[in-house]
Amino acid sequence: MRILVCGDVVGRSGREAIEKYLPDLKSRLAIDFVLVNVDNAAGGFGITQEIAHSFFSLGVDILTGGNHVFDQSGVVAFLESEKRMLRPHNVASITPGRGVGEVVINNRKKIIVVHLVGQRDMPIPANDPFESMNLLLSKYKLCQTADAIIVDFHAELTSEKNALGNFLDGRVSVVVGTHTHIPTADERVLEHGTAFQTDIGMCGDYDSVIGMKKEPAVEKFLKNYVKTKLSSASGEATFCGLLVDLGDNGLAKSIKFLKIGGKLTQSAM
Repeated sequence: MRILVCGDVVGRSGREAIEKYLPDLKSRLAIDFVLVNVDNAAGGFGITQEIAHSFFSLGVDILTGGNHVFDQSGVVAFLESEKRMLRPHNVASITPGRGVGEVVINNRKKIIVVHLVGQRDMPIPANDPFESMNLLLSKYKLCQTADAIIVDFHAELTSEKNALGNFLDGRVSVVVGTHTHIPTADERVLEHGTAFQTDIGMCGDYDSVIGMKKEPAVEKFLKNYVKTKLSSASGEATFCGLLVDLGDNGLAKSIKFLKIGGKLTQSAM
């Protein structure tokens, strides 16, 4: 089974990168399942129903959000009705929507996606992601109740992401970090077979400050006493995603980090 997880989509340029590259990648690389983080897809802040459906029309199977998932008006009703759009799982149980998605592909393979948010230095209250996963994994087990389990951990600290990856090693198929918008160079298969990358970066314009226009973002640091309005950068985006090949045991056989277009050094294809 071949899985592609795409980094945080930021603004229109990020959406255009998905539109430009994903259909060809799906066809040429025979990708079975696509997960995309869309926490910044709507002008840099959250997601709308219209944008979500544009991703589904491109063949995306599951969308994940993050701390901005509730930013856009009207999104609560959409989160309640659309099972393919996830908010973080480890928030208060009364929060609208769901944090776990189930998709059956090829008429028989069940893929579970879990969306978590970090507890450290994050602007959204959250419960312990480690305990949340322990509880979930009493229900979902590789080769028993799931053919693959993918975790999108939307967190600030590299140490927290590394810790969760090692905590879940061998129990889930893939753990990817999102949220910081900067790709890390540590993609690897962990000791017990889980594919891991601390942060898969963004699908966005890297001639920016984490996807936002440079001048206002720099001014925010220079003049932190002034409220600065940020907006997403509009140059050509780099498509960032982690491609994972899974074995019959649901664990990773190989991984490759993809960087296509835009300002970043391109990955060899």
